[in-house]
Amino acid sequence: MKILITGAKGQVGTELVTEAKQRGHDVYGFGSRELDISNLEQVNTIVRNIKPNVIINAAAYTAVDNAETEHEQAYAVNSLGSKNLAISCKELDIPLMHISTDYIYDGEKPSPYLESDPPNPTGIYGASKLEGDQKIEQIWPKHIILRVSWVFGNHGNNFVKTMLRLAEQRDELSIVDDQFGAPTSAKAISTCLLDILEAKQFNQPQYPWGVYNFQSDPGVSWYNFAQEIFQQAKESGLINKTMQLNPIPSSEFPTPVKRPANSKLDGHKLLKSLHLKPADWKSDLNNMLTNIK
Repeated sequence: MKILITGAKGQVGTELVTEAKQRGHDVYGFGSRELDISNLEQVNTIVRNIKPNVIINAAAYTAVDNAETEHEQAYAVNSLGSKNLAISCKELDIPLMHISTDYIYDGEKPSPYLESDPPNPTGIYGASKLEGDQKIEQIWPKHIILRVSWVFGNHGNNFVKTMLRLAEQRDELSIVDDQFGAPTSAKAISTCLLDILEAKQFNQPQYPWGVYNFQSDPGVSWYNFAQEIFQQAKESGLINKTMQLNPIPSSEFPTPVKRPANSKLDGHKLLKSLHLKPADWKSDLNNMLTNIK
């Protein structure tokens, strides 16, 4: 299959390019410098020349706090860019697969979020991603919007890498313990998307297009996540000390944008409709730390 991947040098995009090639697909990966998805003319030119069977949009402006002052850039990539890709896919009658985020929700719901729950983003990043999702839904029915949370992996910046870096500098850390979610590896997201497009029923008549949550288990707080990171890192020999971790409330770690108190996503729709099980983030973390070592 001929696959065009945007955001090909990001956390998920890098994994997508690598895994898709390993699976034998004809892959065309573009970073932001090679393809500005906010430029419709550029998008149309590249897509028309390649004529892919599917586009996977892994491009996103993800600097949550910076988006508050760089809102034009955030909306250009997350909203306008998504719109442009939908327009181009519609022209060629090809599916669009798009990665979304838990930040479209305010996090006030006590139980895991369903795809049908009303969105209520608390900042520009979430609002711009939501607008991009909505534009895709309005423009082109042949779409898979995959919502994910707390992404980590071997590439780019993420919580796991931050914890490992801080472990080199300190013996004690204070970690927020009242925000709950589900760490999800870039590798697992990549595998999920490729499994979807490789299924026999993909792009067939009556295919269940739409929005899906990609669930990762078990749900934890950032404090719990940090505990597991350091435990596995010590067991694997990446660090040779026991970190002192102190749980703190969000109020003691203020950020420009309020983080969702609950980012857990319910993945039953994905399991029922597309037969894809939740990810196991502890196992994925182990694989990541093994690769780092």
